[in-house]
Amino acid sequence: MKELSYINKYFIKYKYQVILGVIIVACAKIFSLFTPQLIGDVVTLVANQMETPLDEAEFRAAIRFKIVLILGAALATGLFTFLMRQTLINVSRYIEFDLKNEIFDHYQKLCLPFYKQNRTGDLINRITEDVGKVRMYVGPALMYTINTATLFIVALIYMYSKAPSLTIYTILPLPVLSISIYFLSKFIHKRSTMVQAQLSTLSSATQEIFSGIAVTKAYTLEDKTKADFTSLSNTQRQKRLNLTKVQAFFFPLMLLLIGTSNLIVIYIGGQQYIEGQIQDLGTIAEFIIYVNMLTWPVASVGWVTSLVQEAEASQKRINAFLKQKPSIENQRDLPSTIEGKISFNQVYFTYKDTGIQALQGVNFTIEKGQTLGIIGNTGSGKTTLLELIGRLYDASTGQIQVDNTPIESLNLHNLRSAIGYVPQDPFLFSESIKNNIRFGNHMATDDEVISAAKKAVVHNNIIKFQEGYETVLGERGITLSGGQKQRISIARAFIKSPKILLLDDCLSAVDTETEEEILNHLEDITKDRTTIIVSHRISSVKNADQIIVLDQGKIIQQGTHNELVSQSGYYNDLYNKQLKETVI
Repeated sequence: MKELSYINKYFIKYKYQVILGVIIVACAKIFSLFTPQLIGDVVTLVANQMETPLDEAEFRAAIRFKIVLILGAALATGLFTFLMRQTLINVSRYIEFDLKNEIFDHYQKLCLPFYKQNRTGDLINRITEDVGKVRMYVGPALMYTINTATLFIVALIYMYSKAPSLTIYTILPLPVLSISIYFLSKFIHKRSTMVQAQLSTLSSATQEIFSGIAVTKAYTLEDKTKADFTSLSNTQRQKRLNLTKVQAFFFPLMLLLIGTSNLIVIYIGGQQYIEGQIQDLGTIAEFIIYVNMLTWPVASVGWVTSLVQEAEASQKRINAFLKQKPSIENQRDLPSTIEGKISFNQVYFTYKDTGIQALQGVNFTIEKGQTLGIIGNTGSGKTTLLELIGRLYDASTGQIQVDNTPIESLNLHNLRSAIGYVPQDPFLFSESIKNNIRFGNHMATDDEVISAAKKAVVHNNIIKFQEGYETVLGERGITLSGGQKQRISIARAFIKSPKILLLDDCLSAVDTETEEEILNHLEDITKDRTTIIVSHRISSVKNADQIIVLDQGKIIQQGTHNELVSQSGYYNDLYNKQLKETVI
């Protein structure tokens, strides 16, 4: 129960609803106990009528009165049972809602390394399946625990007051039940943990299969994918069956113990009635009904125990994520004004998960409104540099300043709000094209969306779709070409009107003519904005105020286009190579 103590704060939040639910449960059980007493009275009346007959009309009136009381007690029990479920089950849904939101909010606070180390399917499983298991604990498990405890306390007190020795004989099987539950719960907890872990693996594999379906089909890997999925499914099935086999012991064991209690009531109770220790035959009938009333609560002890063990295993997995602290946190609550000047001073960066040193002693300064071009081979650190500016990572050593202020001292929300970032692998949501562009500024008007699309040279493509800007894209924009996805991502950045614009090789999938048109628009857009363009094409960076060439994380050349072309080295070689390719 240690792991489940995390959600006690939610019980405190909804304490009034829980207290009301407990009161309603008590009322429901009290009314339910009237029925056995009334039925016992009827049996006693019938038995007495057979020995000492009453007036027929008087006897019938007494029976009718008892029947009316039985119906009234049943209706009251039903009403309170309905209110009990409406109260306690509703609380479980509120807690489920709050817990899911807490997990989702925490996911958004965690940094990129977290998402590189954990699979998407596992993240989804913890916010769905695991939270669902926890809800069963705070809802049905709690409700039936209170229900069972109340029923046992009230019923046993009344039973003992009627026939003390018979009550003791009746509850003799219960210690056996408690010991059995103790040992079975250990197996359930262990196997439930294994089931949830395997379910995460299965969910992750399924998500990857459908996300990469194009690759699967292109390489005709359907049979292998099916075989892999079948293997994971079989493993999940076996683990689930192993759990079910243990859980299957509960109900037969409960029924055996309840049946034993019934036999005890009939045998011992019958002897005590014959010997005169029990005066009314209706008492035996009452005890038989009580024992059967306790059948489900006793049986539910096993089910509830199973729910609690599964919930604890799930909450443990949830807690493992909730306890992870983001490596990058906002260190300043006060707003920061971002103008756009950026400087790197002896910046080094090493990826902790791989140990790869991406940047080594990088130094440069861009004034507000200037454009920096970055050229370099794949893996030279270009993307890493942009991610450091957005504080998706923090530099290992050295200092990054924005507007002469250390980047760590800026309000993180204000910093990122001032940046328009177009990654080299653009991500589009399964939304309309208009909403994907508007993602950069959700308050943008339709005219602003169209204007941004025109500047990104994608408007003419969009209007050719049957639904135009209302066209809903497939997952990750699969319905578009690579160039169209890049240009919609560019439009998304343009519509944000950021102070700092970061373009990470975002023109690689467009033809040179379209690239030139976008760059022409870019000159107007970037007049008052600090812009960094990462590219493998000289044509994309040649008009930049400053260009740096990266190689293995180091700046090997730095200057304007004309300066670098006049020097021998990487930039000049790449320029001549691309010039020849253009001529050809």
